[in-house]
Amino acid sequence: MMKVPKLAVVFLLAGCVVLYLTYIKRRNDNRNTLVSMPALEYLERADHQKGPTTAEVPGQSFQYGIMFDAGSTGTRIHVFQFKLEPNAAPKLTHETFRAIKPGLSAYADDPDKGGAGLLQLLEVAKTTVPAALWGSTPLALRATAGLRLLPGEKATRLLDKVKEVFGTSPFLHGPDGVKIMDGTDEGVFAWITVNFLLGSLPGSEIPTVGMLDLGGGSTQITFSPQDEKTIQMSPFDYVKSFQMFNSSHTLYSHSYLGLGLMSARLAVLGGLEGQPVEGSHELMSPCLAPDYVGQWEHAEVIYMLKGQKAGEPMYESCLSKVEKLIYKKVQKVEEGMEFYAFSYYYDRAVDLGLVDGNTGGSIRLSNYVEGAKTVCRNMEAGSGDNPFLCLDLTYISVLLQELGFPQDKEFKLARTINDVETSWALGATFYYIESLLLR
Repeated sequence: MMKVPKLAVVFLLAGCVVLYLTYIKRRNDNRNTLVSMPALEYLERADHQKGPTTAEVPGQSFQYGIMFDAGSTGTRIHVFQFKLEPNAAPKLTHETFRAIKPGLSAYADDPDKGGAGLLQLLEVAKTTVPAALWGSTPLALRATAGLRLLPGEKATRLLDKVKEVFGTSPFLHGPDGVKIMDGTDEGVFAWITVNFLLGSLPGSEIPTVGMLDLGGGSTQITFSPQDEKTIQMSPFDYVKSFQMFNSSHTLYSHSYLGLGLMSARLAVLGGLEGQPVEGSHELMSPCLAPDYVGQWEHAEVIYMLKGQKAGEPMYESCLSKVEKLIYKKVQKVEEGMEFYAFSYYYDRAVDLGLVDGNTGGSIRLSNYVEGAKTVCRNMEAGSGDNPFLCLDLTYISVLLQELGFPQDKEFKLARTINDVETSWALGATFYYIESLLLR
């Protein structure tokens, strides 16, 4: 007898639950009485719409999931459409994606302004999800490094505003629907996304791939170890086990907070996160062209910058700064599997002209190293449009080597797989939906 995948059961149960609640609610509305839902206390808004749900529409076999990604540089909404089939895992059939800037953390002192942006993105969800399915569509928000770097009280106020906004929405959400995501979970969810889209999950003979992500505030590495020694030699909190698609998975996953590209850039330049330079002082760095004078806005703070003439070539001077920053801050790994790299790894490869901006491609670590040397040399001679490209490429090349990758290691770069964005959002949506079944 075939075993029905757990996620398919989750979707079907969600539809049946909402159908049952709709029936009870309507019956009791006619009696002007309230319905008690002790078995579903985690549902804050289970039935806002009186239209039919998935279970009620003849021939309807779709379900939706909504995930907000509150990153350090912007807030994004992902609306996923899944097709439900008997005796099979749900199939992703469509994704709607929108983004706004700046990130939610930029509104730490004005949460109401941040809430306005969320309302704007919720309108995207309303126009994407059929109104009949609003009440059975899970809604969640996961915040990443931007909020993790904020003082606790400010982060809490922002999350409270998100919960308030979600409380007025017609979608399904629970007490765990809004939270700051642990950096390790960010890597795990991205790993689920990538391997699901590549066909390695669920229950496939296709080998899984590793995942590298370089965001603005943090960087993650996640993979399923091929060598048992990797698990045995790794710190306890670097190893995570979980159930997904009726299978057990053990992953090596770690997030390095403060080593995302924007945070690292600020540190290399000599600045401190969230602290403007006093008075007319400038941040001076050999990682900028010697004659460069300008400003840079990061996390709503404007920094005045100036290039610095060093006693040695620009690349060597910048390399020394970067190596000091990252020295002994990351753990080396030795795994020979294929790795996919995302976010700023992708963007800077595009800036070098080594991969296509739309289709991606492959790049060796040595390409980043040689690219950094070339860009730094050209900037020193007065050419180049991006004042930070020398610094960024130098940092990326050092980071990958410190993680244990040899210079001939090849990485796959992709912004999308099968037309779906390769972010952690899809994996987080699967994980959240499955967690609803366990309540």
